[in-house]
Amino acid sequence: MSGSSPGAGVGRVLSNVLYRRSTLRLLLMLTPPLLWFGAVYLGSLLALLAQSFYTFDDFTMAVTPELTWVNYQALLEDANADIVLRTVGMACAVTVASALLAFPIAYYGARYAHGWRKGFFYVAVMLPMWASYIVKAYAWTVILTRGGILYWLVGKLGLLPALEWLLEVPAVGGTSLSTSHLGRFLVFTYVWLPFMILPVQAAIERVPPQLLQASADLGARPVQTFRTVLLPLAFPGVVAGSIFTFSLTLGDFIIPQLIGPSGLFIGSMVNTMQGSVGNLPLAAAFTGVPILIIAVYLSLARRLGAFDAL
Repeated sequence: MSGSSPGAGVGRVLSNVLYRRSTLRLLLMLTPPLLWFGAVYLGSLLALLAQSFYTFDDFTMAVTPELTWVNYQALLEDANADIVLRTVGMACAVTVASALLAFPIAYYGARYAHGWRKGFFYVAVMLPMWASYIVKAYAWTVILTRGGILYWLVGKLGLLPALEWLLEVPAVGGTSLSTSHLGRFLVFTYVWLPFMILPVQAAIERVPPQLLQASADLGARPVQTFRTVLLPLAFPGVVAGSIFTFSLTLGDFIIPQLIGPSGLFIGSMVNTMQGSVGNLPLAAAFTGVPILIIAVYLSLARRLGAFDAL
């Protein structure tokens, strides 16, 4: 009988070592993806932030590695500060609207949908996500135009005068829904709503039904039960969903270009500075704004237990 080969012996020893040392095994498994993450993602992010301190020559359109604070000082100018405030305001409005719409839908999915209805619920929520993002955005430009299906529905309900009055409000309206802040808000809410529904539904499922029953047995009205029992326990799910809706709205540049008035958002400003003008340092400085906002937002969300609801 021939003896085992040296390679097999080394492999057996190595296998035994990795079996006994779970920490070493985990470290070897995680090292390649962590190196890839550090080199590609963090490396490119740090390079981007470094370019935000470079100098852009308006005359020659050239970028030179001369460090300066001019790009960040430019963010404080009225026009650029207006872009930041407009973007953050829209992100906050979309997040609040998504939470208000998502909670009753998520409650139905968590408490009343069982069996095949549960599967249908998940399919119905995620079905819009199967379609192309660009296709959905362009489809909404048709829906919101005058003569589109939304105007037809509003006319049938006799609410067209109210809609026209609403479109005359400076901070909300425009010549039509497709060129108004309201139309842009509707599209953002539609696109990101599934990202709010699923975390809220998961958080509501974790709330024991016995707590709601006990609240009712103690004489609490449904509104009191919702305010004092259900909402506090499910609120981490709302915060978890808001991470998606807020951050995705904050960095989007396609919807602001297709729908709404001509005012720029942070994403569209970065796209313009990088693609059309070639001012990479200012584009990188604008990119630092949502990075800072999201970093602060994630730290607050972590304190509220949002990561436990993901």
